[in-house]
Amino acid sequence: MKFLTFFKPFLVLALLAKISLKSYSQEGIVSISQDPKFEQLLNEKRKINSSITITDRYKIQIYNGDNESSKKQLMAFKKEFGTLDCTIVFSTPLYKVWVGNFKTRIEAERNLIEIKKKFPKSFLVKPNK
Repeated sequence: MKFLTFFKPFLVLALLAKISLKSYSQEGIVSISQDPKFEQLLNEKRKINSSITITDRYKIQIYNGDNESSKKQLMAFKKEFGTLDCTIVFSTPLYKVWVGNFKTRIEAERNLIEIKKKFPKSFLVKPNK
């Protein structure tokens, strides 16, 4: 009897160890289904971020105002000048439509002359961070 009381904690510990080895607390297969539009949205975001972060470049601002009007101006610009990159930037409290990513001021001014024919209020900007 003395032998049994001495080894009882060891037997309980061995039994618990065996049970814990046989039981699996977490087992499963994780599958992620991603909407294909998410990748497209991510690429657009990367494109916008890359055009905004370059501060040594010149841009042309063709419009500033509310969100809906900015979107309309952006679409109108894309119809007229499909080759130039354009984006909408939010600067409290207005939305601004910026065009191009020009390395030199001369290049930006040449394009500004052409753009002013269709968008007369446009002007040249050099954005800061």
